[in-house]
Formats: sequence, structure tokens, C-alpha cells
Amino acid sequence: MRIEITALLDQDVYTQKGILVGRVDDVVLDPDVGEVSGLALGNVNRSFLDLKGKGIIIPYKGVTAVGDIIITKHFGTMPYSDDKKGR
Repeated sequence: MRIEITALLDQDVYTQKGILVGRVDDVVLDPDVGEVSGLALGNVNRSFLDLKGKGIIIPYKGVTAVGDIIITKHFGTMPYSDDKKGR
């Protein structure tokens, strides 16, 4: 799926079952292959995910559709911090 990175930012992400997961804050790139490897989500739906961090990173390979919203398959999560010093 070819898409501009800017089209992913600030998009709401839903599961295939229609559950809001969160909003895309940033895009994770794999420099070895030059592709998007994940989406960093903030404003996470805490009733859907029990998190201690500020957000999650979901694998981009689970994304099934990108349009007015992003739809993803079931996924595993990894906490992330939006602290720019850690990058």
C-alpha cells in the first residue's frame, strides 16, 4: 500500500470491529528498507487498552485500510513515550 506519510498523521485508528484505538501522533520508519514499520498512537482509548505509558506503537503490517480513518487488524502493543529527548 503506497501512501504519503503525512496522510497518516492525526488520523483516528479503529480495529476491524469498529473500536477506536487512538490517533496517529507519529510514524515509525525502518531505515533498512525505507518503509513505514509502525504507527505511534496517542490519545489512546483507555477503555480498550490498559496502558501505563502515554501511547502505543502498532505494527503497520496490520493496517488494512487508510482513508478518512485507519483500520487495523488485531495487534500486539508496545508502550512509547513522546519525550523527544529519548529519540
